[in-house]
Amino acid sequence: MGMGTSTFLIRWINFLTMLLAVAIVCFGVWMSTHHDGCRRSLTLPVLGLGGFILLISLIGYLGAYKDISILLWIYLAVLGLILVGLLVFTVLAFIVTNNGSGHTVAGLRYKEYQLQDYSSWFIKHLNNTQNWKHLKSCLVHSKDCNDLPKKYKNLKQLKMAKLTPIEAGCCRPPAECGYPAKNASFYDLSFRPISTAIDCKLYKNTRAVKCYNCDSCKAGVAQYMKSEWRVVAIFNVILFVVLVRSSSPFLGLYKNQWNPQSIIYLVGCCARRNAAERSSSKV
Repeated sequence: MGMGTSTFLIRWINFLTMLLAVAIVCFGVWMSTHHDGCRRSLTLPVLGLGGFILLISLIGYLGAYKDISILLWIYLAVLGLILVGLLVFTVLAFIVTNNGSGHTVAGLRYKEYQLQDYSSWFIKHLNNTQNWKHLKSCLVHSKDCNDLPKKYKNLKQLKMAKLTPIEAGCCRPPAECGYPAKNASFYDLSFRPISTAIDCKLYKNTRAVKCYNCDSCKAGVAQYMKSEWRVVAIFNVILFVVLVRSSSPFLGLYKNQWNPQSIIYLVGCCARRNAAERSSSKV
């Protein structure tokens, strides 16, 4: 790769990531202006992510623009740490989300979930009083349960619906309780429950209570988190493969041509080497 090509690419790659970082920071500031506690709780992580990307991009851009070898070394070292971090997080994500699945219920199209089916990590964190207190406040203010009567006008629509894990676990009592449904958000609690499960006693028709204290609700949240983590883990695998391929300086040399996939780490290496060569030539 030519001396000018690698430097040019590393500048523009980091210039674009700087723009992305600014957008992330702006999004974090926007979230902080909302009074929703759930959104505000994400403000610091979002701002931290944006600030980290901005700092690393600035280091890479200045290193390539000013031919500062030490900055490019730092840039490449951080990219290496990111690779290790991606690998560790992805492996842990697959381990944590390996267990747990829904159970079919006769007469219903949606599944119900049981907390004991999931990994000990999920069970520990969801049973933590402070963690669940915060999550429950978010669920109460969300539209998951509040909008059910609008989505399903009658019981037939409700039975034929494919409820989400949170809707199935937090908005209604478990089917084993046997409470007759009056509509999508109201159950006849005067009926003696068939099961002795604690969730049957915890469920209330009150909008702020529902089944938010139930293990079935925690299981619904665990299933939701499992699905989200799996998507992130699969994306990380793809990203890791791309970055590993791009970190191999032999790829472009072996094919003796420019491969558009090979590209962030190898370009950074070339830019760092070129900066060192230019610095030595100036002496």
